Amino acid sequence: MNPLRLLTLLACCAILAGCAGKNARVEAPATVAVVPPAASAPQLPDTVEEHTPAVTSPEATAVQVPTDASDSDAAVPTDAEDDFAALYGGTVPTADGDTGNPATGHDPWEKYNRRVHSFNMAVDRAVARPIATAYVNVVPRFARTGVSNFFSNLRSPLTLVNQLLQGHADDAWDTLGRFLMNSTFGIGGLFDPASKAMVPKRNEDFGQTLGVWGWRRSRYVELPFFGPRTVRDVFGLAGDIPLSPVRTIESDKVRIGLQGLQLVDMRAQLLALDSLRDSAVDEYSLTRDAWLQRRTYQIERDLRRDRRDDGEDEQPTIPVDAMPMPDWGG
Repeated sequence: MNPLRLLTLLACCAILAGCAGKNARVEAPATVAVVPPAASAPQLPDTVEEHTPAVTSPEATAVQVPTDASDSDAAVPTDAEDDFAALYGGTVPTADGDTGNPATGHDPWEKYNRRVHSFNMAVDRAVARPIATAYVNVVPRFARTGVSNFFSNLRSPLTLVNQLLQGHADDAWDTLGRFLMNSTFGIGGLFDPASKAMVPKRNEDFGQTLGVWGWRRSRYVELPFFGPRTVRDVFGLAGDIPLSPVRTIESDKVRIGLQGLQLVDMRAQLLALDSLRDSAVDEYSLTRDAWLQRRTYQIERDLRRDRRDDGEDEQPTIPVDAMPMPDWGG
């Protein structure tokens, strides 16, 4: 064989052997890289223990987030629960666990209420306000005071019964004393000697009684002609009707005449507020919020058994005996 070819063949073999040796060395560390962890297995617990808090904490946090979210979802009332509580009383917890102010009503029927309010205001500006203004201009002040005293005295039996239903027997005793004193010495209630005798003056209705009994959160609604109410107070009208002395009058002319006079008297007492209402940016919101605050105050006062005199701000709503209503008893 040619020596040159032999040398070339030996060089190729040496190169191939060297390449084969390098491949073996590359694969061996890969195998060793896997084996040492197994070989150093006794050290793994120490490494795991050192890094376990950092690894497991995010996992624990990730597990807790759905739990908190589910708890919050459980506290959120459904639409049906919220509507039931607003219509028929009670409180429903919110997402943050707060039940809110149970004495404050809310206004999900605002669109409907605004339409009714616009109608009531149109009737008021076209009919009620001009008549009340003429009444103030024509009738002397002492006569208007006598009319106000007369209708206030007629509401005494309604107030007395509701005070008894609320468990305020001492207040009912004061109301009875006022009624007897004003009906006799006050000539049918035209004069108010009971106030001069420092007998407390209160005004109650069945809507307030329902609030004292627990129905403190109720949906706001405005009725045609009757004005601001809550659903609770609408139900309260049913309890007020049988206790209305004016509605027991059989003569339609006398009954309707007294009801009309009472409406005029009440509207005349509100003339001082017309400028405030006319200048309001949103007259509906002003009327709603002021009425709800006043109604809330009345119920809270009954719960506190506050016996202070309400004065001229005793009747924020149109009483049932001031509006022509069907004779449910007949």
